[in-house]
Amino acid sequence: MSLLYRTVESMSSAYGYGSPTRPDAPAHNMPADGSGPKPLDQLPRLARDTTAENPWPVTVLSQKFHDSVARWPEAWVGGQIVEINMRRPTSGYITLRDNFEEISLPVMGFRAFVSKAREFRQGDRVVIHGKPDIWMKATRLSFVADDIRRVGTGDLKAQIDELRKKLKGEGLFDAENKVPLPEFPACIGLICAPQARAEGDVITNVNLRWPVVQFKIVHAHVQGAQCPSDVINAIQLLDQDPQVDVIIVARGGGSFEDLIGFSDEGVVRAAAACLTPLVSAVGHEDDWTLIDLAADLRASTPTDAAKRVVPDVREQCQLIASARAQMHMRVSARIDNEIRLIEGYANRPSLTRPLTMLEPHQRFLDDARQRMERGLTRIVDDAGLNVEKLHASLTALSPQSTLNRGYAVVQGEDGRVLDDAQNIAPGDELTLTLKHGVVVSRATVIGGRRQGKTI
Repeated sequence: MSLLYRTVESMSSAYGYGSPTRPDAPAHNMPADGSGPKPLDQLPRLARDTTAENPWPVTVLSQKFHDSVARWPEAWVGGQIVEINMRRPTSGYITLRDNFEEISLPVMGFRAFVSKAREFRQGDRVVIHGKPDIWMKATRLSFVADDIRRVGTGDLKAQIDELRKKLKGEGLFDAENKVPLPEFPACIGLICAPQARAEGDVITNVNLRWPVVQFKIVHAHVQGAQCPSDVINAIQLLDQDPQVDVIIVARGGGSFEDLIGFSDEGVVRAAAACLTPLVSAVGHEDDWTLIDLAADLRASTPTDAAKRVVPDVREQCQLIASARAQMHMRVSARIDNEIRLIEGYANRPSLTRPLTMLEPHQRFLDDARQRMERGLTRIVDDAGLNVEKLHASLTALSPQSTLNRGYAVVQGEDGRVLDDAQNIAPGDELTLTLKHGVVVSRATVIGGRRQGKTI
């Protein structure tokens, strides 16, 4: 018997079913007013014996279901995985769908089964070995598995994979085709199901982060036959609206078949052709559809999409406050630096004692004047000495000095100095320049025999 069965059995004992009573004590501490559970021997043994006055408690009926199912044999079951959750190491869950009919079976397993099932994904065809069991708390039938084997890839997954390869070859998923999201969107276009939880998640989280944003919501079928056409029309409608800054396609989690509409070729092409930035928020983190590859951004959940399309107003306020603080610090530092420069200029001797600026020039002028005086004095002295020398030479060589010694200069009538008596004829007028004065005479005798007569 499984651990689940033993736990429930102990619970039934606590209610007075399935355990013997002590003869010396009241039946299972039943209250005196008879409002407690009845002993097992006072209950109908068979279902046909129950009445409105004497019914079976839910625990008894659930226990009988469990006992009946526990006698069922083990079996191999084949189908296609539409949901799988193997996040916990101790337990895991799978929803197995029939390969041909819309009938599903919940499957659960524990440690050994979880380690085997981790390699499987949605869409895989498998066979699972296990045994039916009743979960007593909810009287829910499940299939407890202990082995899983791959049979093949599901038809839907194979078709989607072929479509993915085709569209990828056309370049619809290329990174250069992605449009960056606006940093501060003013209007968000939202595509979701009417009254869906995804709508509330997106609007609530966006308003918490960026309250000034507006929404334009287009409701569409997000599963079933109408899903592709509705989503295509909604994308095109919002893409043509000039007020919409970004589009979010949102849907909560679901089975592989529930999300198949978002892998439709028309939906993928509409998402790739959308000029407005488009965010895909379909399913949960483990779910995937082809619209995720064509969208400009893939969000793991609608809540994650809301957090990624708008900034956080608190973070922006912190950034602004930090930027203002840095600006204030830089401006203050610049002002302080300029003040220090001005104070340095004001404390310079050139401003506190302006005359000190003239001292080097004054010293230069004084030195130049002294050098000029010394130079001019030396030049004058040298010139004086030269004049004295020339004067002495002139004096020594001057005719006057000869006259001073008693000589006379004889000049003819034409003023020429006569130095030869042969050039003088008797009767010529002669001018004699003496040391003091001039004598004019006429020659009477030539040759020195007689002295000239003075006129």
